[in-house]
This record gives sequence, structure tokens and C-alpha cells, in this order.
Amino acid sequence: MLGHEFMGEVIEVGSAVKNLKIGDRVIVPFAIACGECFFCKKGLTSCCDVSNRKPEMAQKVMGHAPSGLFGYSHMLGGYDGGQAEYVRVPFADVGPYKVPAGLSDEQVLFLTDIFPTGYMAAENAEIESGDTVAVWGCGPVGQFAIKSALMLGAGRIIAIDEVPERLALAARESKVETVDFFKEKDGVYDILQQMTNGRGPDRCIDAVGLECAAHSAIDAVMDKVKTMTLLATDRTHVLRETIHCCRKAGTVSVPGVYMGFIDQFPMGTFVGKGLTMKSGQTHVHRYLPLLMDKIEQGEIDPSFIITHRAKLDDAPELYKTFREKKDGCIKVVMTP
Repeated sequence: MLGHEFMGEVIEVGSAVKNLKIGDRVIVPFAIACGECFFCKKGLTSCCDVSNRKPEMAQKVMGHAPSGLFGYSHMLGGYDGGQAEYVRVPFADVGPYKVPAGLSDEQVLFLTDIFPTGYMAAENAEIESGDTVAVWGCGPVGQFAIKSALMLGAGRIIAIDEVPERLALAARESKVETVDFFKEKDGVYDILQQMTNGRGPDRCIDAVGLECAAHSAIDAVMDKVKTMTLLATDRTHVLRETIHCCRKAGTVSVPGVYMGFIDQFPMGTFVGKGLTMKSGQTHVHRYLPLLMDKIEQGEIDPSFIITHRAKLDDAPELYKTFREKKDGCIKVVMTP
């Protein structure tokens, strides 16, 4: 069952849960945390040592197991997601966060994943006041990375995508410059060089991940062939491009999800330019008080991202609509 982002009303509590009561309206972080292990106590809740019910699967691939996640694979705990009428929430005295009165469901729903993910991406980019930040991918996470970069003091943001509705949303809601990589005759690197007087963006954010649409780029064609023949797992054109475009001694932040091993990683470029890279699943619990306050203060209304509202029964058709980028679909909210 899918569903990272969900919220609802408490209808039953376990005997060990002391901070919730029936009737509470709560949001639930997609990463599951115990609250007591080494990593949870450091605020690194997506690295929880306890919540992953099948750590041996992740350990074989990664060396260590991250936390369990709602609506993800068995490698990350095998937990059902929140696209359901009822959800059992483990460690409920740690995860669910009460919604303050006066805020609508749509204002707070995305605190469960994509708003904190975008904020952590911007924070990981180590933005300094006035920096130029390039963001690859203007889907939901990219949109919140853009908003968050502005909150953290970015002076200029360049949003890169090929989907007209996404680029229009970024330009309209965040007043940023946009690059349609499909329409531009010059490659993204050349465009960014022109836009930054040859220095490159100070910070680059890969909000795309393993399924980038790079079309006829040589490395992208090679990636596609290798994944189809099981010689590789991910298509990493965007990650390579961020490293190539970022200015010397800059930072590459990667909220985009990668699943396994990648080929042709430009390690020489990464070292030669003295870059820093930061990534990881989002430590949602750490950011909830901060970002909830920003919503309450009117600094941001996350509901700007919503393009479609529907019933849970409409999910299969809407997944198809989103996948095929039809009807201007950027973000769907479903109600059971």
C-alpha cells in the first residue's frame, strides 16, 4: 500500500501512548522513529536503529539499515502506507504531531514529507546569504526546495525542468528564473555558465533522482541501456550534471531518491572542484516545530502545490495522470 503523506484523526490509542487521545487531529511523518536510539536522540530520525523491521535486507546493500518508512519497500521495514481509510502507526508516542487549531488539513498535510524534504534539501545545500541556487526538478519536492532556499537567504534561484506547468508554478509562486532544458538549444551547463558569468551556481539541488528525463544526452542513453540490461540500477544524468555545473567549492544537495549503484560517477570532477555533497531521507520530526511555526506565522502556505483533489477510490487513475504528466497534474490530495 502506497502513501508517504497522510494525516487523520486518532480513533484508538495503545496502552503505552500517553500524549495522544481519541479525537486528536495529527500529521504523521513518513519516516518512523523510536525516539530513544542513538540516532533519534541526535535528531537523525530517518536513521533510527529500531523502527526498520527487516534491517538485514538493507544491511546487505548499504552496510547499515535506515529507519522504517511508511509505504516503502520491505528493505525499509515493509510498512503499509497511508493511502487508506485506517492506518496503524507504530511508536505513536513519537511520530504523530498534533495540528494546532485554526490550520486546515491542506495547510499542514505536506509537513509529513515533501515540505520538510525540500527544507532539508535547502539546509543541506549550506546556502549563504545572496547565493545563486540551481534546482533540478520542479515537482513537489523541488517546489518546496525553492521556497525553502528563499527562506534561508538565497539571492537568486534558477529552476530547471521541462514540464511547462511545473516551471510556471515555480515562476508564479516563488518568482524564480526558469530553464526549460528541452527547449533550450544550449545545454544546461552552458546556460548556467551564461547566467552566472562563468562561475556556476553556488549551490545545486538534485530534486529529480533516479528517473530523470534527459532524452538524447549520451550519458542518459547509456544509463537507459544499462538499466534495461540490468547492468545498472539508476539513471543519474542529473546528479552528474549538478556536479559539472556547480561552482568550485560549492555544495550539491540530493533530496532526489537513488536506489542502488550508479555508473560513471565523476569523482575526479567532484574532488578537483572541492565540492561538498549532502543527502539522506528526511529527518521529519526535527523540522516539524520549525515549519509548523512558519505556517502559523503566514510565512508559507504549503497548499499552493495542490493541483488535484479527489477521493481515495480515484487513486489508480490519478497515478496514471501524474505519471503521464496530464491535466497539469503536480500534486494530488485524496480524501477517504
